[in-house]
Amino acid sequence: MRVYIGCGGYTNDDWAAPGLIYEGVRKEDYLTTYTGHFDAVELNSSFYAIPGLKAFEGMARKSGGRVRFAVKLNKVFTHDRAPTDADFDRMLQSPEPLREAGVMGPYLAQFPYSFHRTAENRKYLARLTERFAGHDLAVELRHASWDKSEVREGMAEFGVIWVSPDYPPVGGMPEPQVHVTGDIGYLRLHGRNRQSWWEGQSASERHDYRYNRAEMDEWAEKIALVEGDLSELYVFFENTTKGHALANIPMLREALNARGVPVSTPEPLDVDEGRLL
Repeated sequence: MRVYIGCGGYTNDDWAAPGLIYEGVRKEDYLTTYTGHFDAVELNSSFYAIPGLKAFEGMARKSGGRVRFAVKLNKVFTHDRAPTDADFDRMLQSPEPLREAGVMGPYLAQFPYSFHRTAENRKYLARLTERFAGHDLAVELRHASWDKSEVREGMAEFGVIWVSPDYPPVGGMPEPQVHVTGDIGYLRLHGRNRQSWWEGQSASERHDYRYNRAEMDEWAEKIALVEGDLSELYVFFENTTKGHALANIPMLREALNARGVPVSTPEPLDVDEGRLL
């Protein structure tokens, strides 16, 4: 099993704080610097506006083939749920430079908690997955009504990746387990800040949480159990606030390696006039 580990987004200004990886780095060099520390990234910008071909060409060039990109579907697909044919065309065609560079990971459909398992929503999800047939599509379903074996069996039948989540223990959401619905696994670690999950005014507040070593060991154990069932596993830390993910990822790497699940650590790059990060 090849394990790819990264973060939700790479344009995190929090990481420009003293001692963190973007200290003294120009914004245009963020992605290049990022690739010296992680081998996967979950692209957030596509949720708000689908980048064009030139934007993806720039990402492919700056990343130098060192990271896999998981591309989040635009909100028109998951929150508005009223995509046009033009939306599908752009979402499917724009990342072509990543495919040509061999760094395209799964698409991510991140549905909101309000997307319950109703007959109407089940039909919508079926139509969406049909339009992305032939592409790896990971689906995050945040309402507990979806957290059922028959749902995952259906996803496996249609080649859809179940997103295994780690949420704060607030109830009403899927349990923190690694589930396998195909050859590729996908794990999103949101942190466990139960105080601000519902009340937080921003994603930054909701993800303001640093895992401890025992919690990382817990996830390493769960991942080790499915090693023989997957060829690839993507693990994304969403707790990028204040650099929490930067501290947690080395913990998880160490815990996985200790359990016989090999994880590589990228070599930092020279960027910005020879600065070594």
